[in-house]
This record gives sequence, structure tokens and C-alpha cells, in this order.
Amino acid sequence: MAKKLKKTIITCAITGGIHTPTMSDALPYKPEDIAQQALDAAAAGAAIVHLHARDPEDGRPRSDPELFRQILEPIKAGSDVVMNITTGGGLGMSLDERLAAATTFEPEMSSLNLGSMNFALHPLADRYQEWKFGWEQEFLRKSAGNIFANTFSDIQYISEKLGKGLGVRFELECYDVGHLYNLAHVVDNGWIEPPFFIQTIFGVLGGIGPDPENLQFMKRTADKLFGD
Repeated sequence: MAKKLKKTIITCAITGGIHTPTMSDALPYKPEDIAQQALDAAAAGAAIVHLHARDPEDGRPRSDPELFRQILEPIKAGSDVVMNITTGGGLGMSLDERLAAATTFEPEMSSLNLGSMNFALHPLADRYQEWKFGWEQEFLRKSAGNIFANTFSDIQYISEKLGKGLGVRFELECYDVGHLYNLAHVVDNGWIEPPFFIQTIFGVLGGIGPDPENLQFMKRTADKLFGD
């Protein structure tokens, strides 16, 4: 008898908050295009869509709840896919800006970043000589001085406001092994409760590298701390 395969959860990040329009013609930034790509991902098998909003005129990351509304409503009308609203936002956003959409719409899921880090994109600016929009090059170069702040106070605030306050479940974003230990501290203090949906991210300059050995190491560490 053939062995039954475990069910797999596929999550699709439609735009993220890193890439700029020059990098790919396929990057959506108008609300209707983001929504359509989310619906297409769901039709292709994604169970979760991770959502950021963009300025519909030039594609820069935005936190405006009205832009999120224009994304969320068509997705809800066309699919039962789980909508995961970012709380990471984009470079330079305040914590209140990062939380604006999630507190407005109270989604089933939102992201929760588990540690402060250098979040550097500036080497990407050297790859391009021409830009679609004037903001892109400066946005990337300024990241050399950026700290993506996710202090324990921030994590506790988000956990209590969204999790305990609104019943939101979290996609727990870990960019390095230390973030898994931060999560263990969060759990020990009762800020969030299982089951956990842990997302490990590789290859951001400032986080763990995109090597197979690192993937295995992160998986072993998560299993050690939280079980399999």
C-alpha cells in the first residue's frame, strides 16, 4: 500500500515589501493586480496568501488600510484562501503604520517578526542602470543604514493587540536561528500559544544565508524547541 503523504500548506507572498518594480515586470502593485495574483495563487493550490500593499501609481510599499481594502475584498469574494496581512510593512514604517491594516481588518492571520536585524537591500541597487520610478534606487541604498526593529516590547505589543485582543493567528517569521530562541522566550512568557506556524526566511543580507545546511539547522532547532 502506498504511503500516505502528509498534507502540505503552501503560502504565497504576492509582493512582499522588498522588491521594486524595476526588478520584475511581473511584480504587481495595483490593488486589482495584487488581488488577481492572490486568486491565481489560490487556484493553483496556495492555502495562504501573504499580503502587502503598494502605491498604485509607483509601486512603493504602503500601509494605507484603504489600499488593503481594495486588495482584500476581491480575494474574499473569489476564494476561501487564508489572507495573511503583513505587520512587517516596509522599510522606514513606524510600528503603528505596520499594524494599521491588521488592526483594521482583523484577518485570520498576520505576520509576526521575531527579532530586530540589519535588513539590507543596498547591493541590489548596483544591478540596475535605469529605473522605472525615481524612488527605487534611494529606497534600496538607504537600507544600508536600516535596522528592522522588532524588539521584545514590539513583539509583546503585537501579540497582545492582535493575538489576544483580536484572535489573529500568527505566521512567525524567523530570519536567523536567534529568532527561534526569541520565539521560545515569547512562548515561555505566554504571549502566544500553540499550534505554531513558523516561517523561516533565508538570504536577506543581515539574516541567515540561503544554504541547504542552514535550512536543516533551522528545522532541527525548531523541532528541538517546539517539537515536530
